Amino acid sequence: MKPVLTQRFALGECPRWDDKTKMLWWVDIINQQLHGLDSHSGEHLCREFSEEIGCFALRESGGFILAGSSGFWLIDSFDGVMQHISDPESDLPNQRFNDGRCDSEGRFIAGTMNPNKDENYGQFYQIGSTHQVTSLIGRSWTCNGLAFSPDGKILYWSDTPQRSIYQCDYDPLTGKVTNQRLFYQVPDNKGRPDGASVDSMGNYWSALYGGSEILCINPDGILLHELSVPVTNPTMVTFGGEHLQTMFITSANQKLTEQQLKDNPLEGSLLSCEAPYPGSVELHFAG
Repeated sequence: MKPVLTQRFALGECPRWDDKTKMLWWVDIINQQLHGLDSHSGEHLCREFSEEIGCFALRESGGFILAGSSGFWLIDSFDGVMQHISDPESDLPNQRFNDGRCDSEGRFIAGTMNPNKDENYGQFYQIGSTHQVTSLIGRSWTCNGLAFSPDGKILYWSDTPQRSIYQCDYDPLTGKVTNQRLFYQVPDNKGRPDGASVDSMGNYWSALYGGSEILCINPDGILLHELSVPVTNPTMVTFGGEHLQTMFITSANQKLTEQQLKDNPLEGSLLSCEAPYPGSVELHFAG
């Protein structure tokens, strides 16, 4: 495992590989930044926003859909003008969007979180090409780990504080979610399940924040691999590179002590390693 860049990130998250352009994208939530890395030229792009961006997806028409502190936004290019779409939690100003991705029909699904952990809970919302927003599953202070099976018919999400990962039936045609059940319970002596991705074999890869590990769990809920990583807080994995055989891992150095940061210069870095199974192409937003 090796660092991709020397730069460290306060809360690196949501890595996305664009198979068309061979670009890797991710956010630093705390620093309100969207980053891009050109795998051919090595050019590193960075754009700062006026709010925290928790997650995003690439658009079929170009640009991105962003989900942040004030809801959903569109930009038609990396440096394009921001267009606000909707804020389904405008009555909850302390909450922000945290994790999400697209389904096989091009809908974007993103979940919210409540940093204060008071009486309000996060949930997932779905937005389609007409920009209509629908509330979905989720009741957690931190809705996380959204991913789909290769056929798009199983939706996964994680309740980070409870260390619970769920599996749901998903109808790609209608976008309906049913039959939520516990998929995997992360032990108390491990980290907390953060962002995740599913490989082409259907295995769910969950980054354990605070646990220095990434778990690979097969579709039946059986633990296949425990991948140790040289950082305290891995946040998410994605698959990219040639044949989607490289695993990219974001991490966070927020709330670590000065001594921890001094002792381990990789804390908060973007890492990569060879994946045991290839990934799947990241789906784009249709709107």
